[in-house]
Amino acid sequence: MEEKKDRVVWFWRFVIFASVAGVCSVMIILGSSFSDGRNLADIFGTGTLLRSETVYLTVIFALLLPIIMIGLTLHILKEGRGYLWNGKKHRRKDRRADGIRFRALCAIDKTTWSQAPTANADVLPLLKVCSDFRSFAASKLHLYYEEEDIRKFISGLAVSRLMIMQGLSGTGKTSLATAFGEFLGNPSTVISVQPMWKERADVIGYFNEFTKQFSESLLLKKLYEASYSKDINIIVLDEMNIARVEYYFADFLSLMELNPDSRYLEITSDRWEKDPALFENGRFRIPDNVWFIGTANNDDSTFAISDKVYDRAMVMNLDNKAKPFSARYNGSDKLSFASFRLITEWVKKTFVMTARNRRKMMEIDRYLMENFHITYGNRIRKQMEEYVSVYIACGGTEENALDDFLVKKILRRLEGQNPIVISKARKELLQKLDELFGVDSMPLCRSYLHFLGQSAS
Repeated sequence: MEEKKDRVVWFWRFVIFASVAGVCSVMIILGSSFSDGRNLADIFGTGTLLRSETVYLTVIFALLLPIIMIGLTLHILKEGRGYLWNGKKHRRKDRRADGIRFRALCAIDKTTWSQAPTANADVLPLLKVCSDFRSFAASKLHLYYEEEDIRKFISGLAVSRLMIMQGLSGTGKTSLATAFGEFLGNPSTVISVQPMWKERADVIGYFNEFTKQFSESLLLKKLYEASYSKDINIIVLDEMNIARVEYYFADFLSLMELNPDSRYLEITSDRWEKDPALFENGRFRIPDNVWFIGTANNDDSTFAISDKVYDRAMVMNLDNKAKPFSARYNGSDKLSFASFRLITEWVKKTFVMTARNRRKMMEIDRYLMENFHITYGNRIRKQMEEYVSVYIACGGTEENALDDFLVKKILRRLEGQNPIVISKARKELLQKLDELFGVDSMPLCRSYLHFLGQSAS
């Protein structure tokens, strides 16, 4: 409607221009016809210096001007835009006044996302999911992973919506996250973290007071699309610790502490009538079917990840590349979000940690508190029990799950201790592991303590 009105305004503008030009042309022609003068001095007075050639050029130009004006008018009417005079400014004012500041999100509301068919919700055994994913990555993408790595990856996704994948460059951190998206039939979204990111506006976007438009980031658009989707959605924060995670990701870290139904992210402080349909007073609920996977490198160009981030995330270490192997993948039932949530909830209630291992972990907690003044709270304890349950369902053993969890969630805090103290107390801690789990057990814990001892020396 506004575009049609704009065309009408420009049409009458050029009609007026053409009419004025035509009247001027007629006056000059009539003046020349009824006068016996040979130049403008004879027609308009002796004060002018113009010759007769100027009269002819003026008449020709006056005759062509209406034709040019009419042709330009027809062209602008055809294109539907005005580039002369106040045309651009006029359209920009109309754009500001339409009341839509989230154009990309509102466009998503108008698509057929809400009518998308529900993905297959058949419950798939987690062991089959791990096997199918490993075969898919090898046969279709030529990416090779150990069974243990796939098991840790799926178990981590079942425990937390945030996963940190760290290790040496080239071991497949980013490719593992993107390969899982391909396996799901819903490609992962890779967002490269920038070194200058410091606040929430760098992640979700910001409101431009001049244009009255919200600059919507890729992450915000993917979160909004996921609200209409029935699939698992993976968002990869590539090189997440090239900036301080606890700064730019602070809002998301805080929301992870809340119940999923209460995870509302504040986008704006006010409400407009034409804001996106899923907004509630400027707030937007983070959908349950979204996982954040951050890749991290530990070198001089990155920042150390704080305990606040580590406590809320599941960690996966990728330090070795698997050897190529032959695999066949003939396709399988699609793993939907509903299926994954249903099977993981059932697994957490079925494959519970044994009381014996629970007592052993309590003893480890007491020992670390007395000797190193480090401990873990209810959040870590809940993550441990859920991780062990899913890990067993994926084909692993309870002891291997505890070994992996103890290294990456609890013992890693020893890195902040005095290296000399750690070097002296390392042998006593190894003896404690022998006492609780047996000699030569917990290989990951032993390897990590050996690494700390070498670092201290």
